Amino acid sequence: MTVEFQISPDLDDRKLSDLHHQAFGTESTAVFPWSARLERHSIFWVTAEVEQHLVGFVNVVGDGGAHAFILDTAVLPAYQGQGLGSKLIDMAVAEARDRGCEWMHVDFEPRLADFYLKANRFYPTQAGLLRLQ
Repeated sequence: MTVEFQISPDLDDRKLSDLHHQAFGTESTAVFPWSARLERHSIFWVTAEVEQHLVGFVNVVGDGGAHAFILDTAVLPAYQGQGLGSKLIDMAVAEARDRGCEWMHVDFEPRLADFYLKANRFYPTQAGLLRLQ
């Protein structure tokens, strides 16, 4: 299996929505306006494709200065557990560093603690969260 990784390629909203629905186990078929959101809010994003099929994605947004934030990490279930997610994170970290960011932040569900804290070298910090809607 050859995986092709790219930084900020053009994306199809349907394909990225399908990836997210499958990666997060939702039954939805909704198509979200990913392209517009990425162009408006992201510093960059990283994709993984196998035979031109989108199998992984991570989005990086920023504060315009030292801080970058990982969002929307998704890997198709058939490709999980093979290091693909870690490679996406590694590429995101390297690209953010190359673009002058000093800190990379990530929030995650408790079940993903080993992935982010052990496999990808993040360390825990105290943070706050407030649901707005």
